[in-house]
Amino acid sequence: MPPPLTHRRRLLVLAICCMSLLIVSLDNTVLNVALPSMQKEFGASVSGMQWTIDAYTLVLASLLMLAGSTADRIGRRRIFKAGLVIFTVGSVLCSVAPNLESLIAFRMVQAVGGSMLNPVAMSIITNTFTEPRERARAIGVWGGVVGISMAAGPIVGGVLVDSVGWRSIFWINLPVGLAALLLTMRYVPESRAPKPRRPDPVGQLLVMTLLGSLTYAIIEAPAAGWTSPVIVTFALLALAALIGLIAYEPRRAEPLIDLRFFRSAPFSGATVIAISAFASLGGFLFLSTLYLQNVRGLNALDAGLWMLPMAAMTLVCAPISGRIVGSRGPRIPLLVAGIAMTASGVLFAAFEAETSNVTRFIGYVLFGLGFGFVNAPITNTAVSGMPRAQAGVAAAVASTSRQIGQTLGVAVIGAVLASGIASGVASGVASGVGTSSYATTFVDASRGGWWIIVGCGLAVLLVGLLTSGRWARATAERTARCLEQPEIQQATVGAKS
Repeated sequence: MPPPLTHRRRLLVLAICCMSLLIVSLDNTVLNVALPSMQKEFGASVSGMQWTIDAYTLVLASLLMLAGSTADRIGRRRIFKAGLVIFTVGSVLCSVAPNLESLIAFRMVQAVGGSMLNPVAMSIITNTFTEPRERARAIGVWGGVVGISMAAGPIVGGVLVDSVGWRSIFWINLPVGLAALLLTMRYVPESRAPKPRRPDPVGQLLVMTLLGSLTYAIIEAPAAGWTSPVIVTFALLALAALIGLIAYEPRRAEPLIDLRFFRSAPFSGATVIAISAFASLGGFLFLSTLYLQNVRGLNALDAGLWMLPMAAMTLVCAPISGRIVGSRGPRIPLLVAGIAMTASGVLFAAFEAETSNVTRFIGYVLFGLGFGFVNAPITNTAVSGMPRAQAGVAAAVASTSRQIGQTLGVAVIGAVLASGIASGVASGVASGVGTSSYATTFVDASRGGWWIIVGCGLAVLLVGLLTSGRWARATAERTARCLEQPEIQQATVGAKS
């Protein structure tokens, strides 16, 4: 039986929740540094490297809302413990994967556990810290852990890959996961939602079908051909799942995704901004890591050091953005983020910034500045004007949008890169030069990916501008009244009876 929740115990619960976030966040940033080493050992293609990342983020995006609602229903502490066990076991399996296919499968096991950690940990924190100011500080500490993981990930990954090998990046999850599990059993209290949402298995299946089919079609299209029967079939399956979701969800009393949320311009804007920003992040890390190690010939540690300016700027700017959002609203951070991310993408897309140390450094600093400012306004904008009872669901959709964005970013930008490299090699052979310079081919092939990042930055800028003004706030207020009306009617009926 957990001891009473004194101030010291509450801080310990916060530390335990932060440990879970650290291993989940660190796992992604560390993995990017290890991609070239994995590619060499397994003889993998670009699409193979895409799947090592997207298999994780895809499952995570599909299961986040299910894990959160299940925890509300059967117990947050119970689901949190299960998540720690599954994530830790998945990490051990990844470290001994004999081939690429096994690694991808074990990454999916990791993601099942990861989906039980972050949304459930946030629920535990909000249930533990009930005083608003204390809760705000706790959530600020929680958010800072993401910045720490981004700053530490490239360095930790570089040291481990160069000294021990890429498999060691998964070993670090074992002691942290076990420690968090033991501390959870001892100190974290059990809690449930007073009125948990009902499960929506059909909606869950449609979401998984939509995301899985779309991601498969994008990643495999460069090799199979964009008009091949397999790719067309998966694209049509994704479209059918989307239509089914739009038709089915409004008919449920408690849907997995309440489509009425999207009548709120701030909520819709937060969804688009989250997808755009995290698509940029996924593509940025993917292109940069492969370039630094495969083209420049840097080892994993040196590549990690090159990523440090971006990560450090994210760590510094995230709390500044949070304070600005709290005092002046989300518009200024979103505009700063959009401008900085767009400028970074233009440097690489139009001026080949990666080929010069100075411009590469500037590009990394600008991207870190932009990404540091964009994260705090996303959740704030998503829940803006929402009824308190619906704020948790709105925040969960925003978290899911982040994972969807990263999945699509790696899938789309990786597909553009793979197509560009294939056409570059083919044109070199056709001209009688043989396989042309890999460095030249890579830079030319990656330009399309950098332009996509430019587009994502512009989306953050323009959507942020559009959804943070008076008109947007008015739509949020109308949506809130629409969402509150059934609850008021239900309460009135209950009072009369």
